[in-house]
Amino acid sequence: MIGKRIGGRTYYYLAESARVDGAPRVVTQRYLGTAEEIARAVPGDAAPDSARHRSYGDVAAVWATLRRLDFVRRVDAVFGPQRAKTTLGTRLAVAVLHQATAPAVPLGEWWTGSAAEDLVRPRPSRSALTTTAHWKALGRLTPERITAIETTIAEAVLGLLGDGTAALAVDVAQFASFTAADCTLPSACQDALAGLGLVVTRDGAIPLASRGYRRDGGATPTFAELVENLRSRYPAADVTLVFHAGQAAQLDLGARSGFVGSLPLAGHSDLLAQPASARRRVDPERFAGLTALDTLAVVDGVRRRVILTHSATLHAAQARAFADELSTATRELDGLAAALAAGTHRGDRSQIHAEVGRITRGRRVERALSTTLTGAKSGEIRLTWRIDEAAVARLEEEYFGKQVLVTDHDWPVAEVVTAYRARTHLESTFRWLTGPAVTGPTPRWEWTPERIAVHTLVSVLTATVTHLMRREADLAGMNLSVRELLEQLGGIGETVLRYPSTGGRPRTRRILTDRDPAQQRLWEIFGLGDADQAR
Repeated sequence: MIGKRIGGRTYYYLAESARVDGAPRVVTQRYLGTAEEIARAVPGDAAPDSARHRSYGDVAAVWATLRRLDFVRRVDAVFGPQRAKTTLGTRLAVAVLHQATAPAVPLGEWWTGSAAEDLVRPRPSRSALTTTAHWKALGRLTPERITAIETTIAEAVLGLLGDGTAALAVDVAQFASFTAADCTLPSACQDALAGLGLVVTRDGAIPLASRGYRRDGGATPTFAELVENLRSRYPAADVTLVFHAGQAAQLDLGARSGFVGSLPLAGHSDLLAQPASARRRVDPERFAGLTALDTLAVVDGVRRRVILTHSATLHAAQARAFADELSTATRELDGLAAALAAGTHRGDRSQIHAEVGRITRGRRVERALSTTLTGAKSGEIRLTWRIDEAAVARLEEEYFGKQVLVTDHDWPVAEVVTAYRARTHLESTFRWLTGPAVTGPTPRWEWTPERIAVHTLVSVLTATVTHLMRREADLAGMNLSVRELLEQLGGIGETVLRYPSTGGRPRTRRILTDRDPAQQRLWEIFGLGDADQAR
């Protein structure tokens, strides 16, 4: 708290500082009032000794969701009787709460600076929350216990959803890249962990079971092998396989049932040539700017249901990316042409042709750029180029924003799209929750295969909790990503005012910051008003 002297009076502000470009700066500032105004706002007539501000809404909402899942009791039941004051159930719940709300902040620092110490019950001992003690205790998570924990939490999730056992099997091949971002994990660990297979709910893409796969001798399991492993982990469910275009070639769809996937665009020129008028809007409330054509086509020798989709958002993003690619290529061609004209590039015609090919490599750029080489001898060769605007227009019309989905389900188009996008949502969640800064053992070379397995479990359980929260917000009409949801909740702050002791413990008062309409709606969705009153 800082005071500013204005017109002979002191006005107090709650300020939060951070380092900006290496120097300390005040990044947020909230007016509290004069000493008299602050005193009138609290019981008694004493002014506070100190004040601090911390985020509250994200911690409270995640903890409320963990309590609804009966998380601590369920995990402790896997381990049986424990003599430690801080049980493994509490430790794992704290690990999930930490990763969901502040994964880049060391565990102990986060605990003392967040609302967690006031919300988590039973409260862990402070000595239990050092990084060393945390990882040592979680080292008791054997592969069998990890599986049992995922199973019991999955049962709790399905109990809350009450919508049967329909599920999706997805592969998050980028999981290792997210956790290894900015070289957080040493190269040995990057080689050990290749990706993550998941079984998730069809509604909300909430993880129920996982399998982290490794590179054994430089080889990874095939996608088909991963799918069978996942289905064996969740045999009672109706599991639908979700795959992307790069995985389609690994699957024999003619002999498979229960799938939703995408196909390479290049093999479906007839579909791509269909006019925009052939497509229909797909649930504008859930998928703004998405249109689709629902039809049939031959896939792997079998006539299948295929859906051509066009996303205005994806179209715009691909157009921007293509413009950047084209700009880079033309800039390099200009540089090569200038070097040839100045005589500083003395390569022969075959060398220059190869360099032009390198610059324009890539189907889209090759189709839009026309290059011409004149002259035969080294030093006399010249390069000119032009952009074929008609070709650019054809690219935009035929490819940008489009996907070809295939399925053997008779679901509505919106449900097929939702199932296919489950992998994208999960990748986005793991990118947000696990990278680039992952707190863990220090020094970093203490990452072992066992600790990687524990980190994977914490990441999967965190995705489970946050995707359950995202589904609840979506059902209430708030279509947010996990990142957007947690950022909105994190904006609900708490000011802690501490007053002088009058013979006992110092008195403390907590004041929540004002909430905008979106934050107020989330506050109501997760029942945080009751939690606040209980404190």
